[in-house]
Amino acid sequence: MSPHALYVTAAYAITAIVLAGLIGWILIDQRARKRELAELEAAGVRRRSDKTKAGKP
Repeated sequence: MSPHALYVTAAYAITAIVLAGLIGWILIDQRARKRELAELEAAGVRRRSDKTKAGKP
């Protein structure tokens, strides 16, 4: 394998690893944020945009 082909292959491999890591991090963080929202909603905390509060239609 020529040095150029080795360089290109390594660059693509590193890029693929970094992208996979970022996607994994995003998915893990998404689960954590959903869990936090569920805990807040279970505790009675509501979003300001939620118009279904008692006394407000």
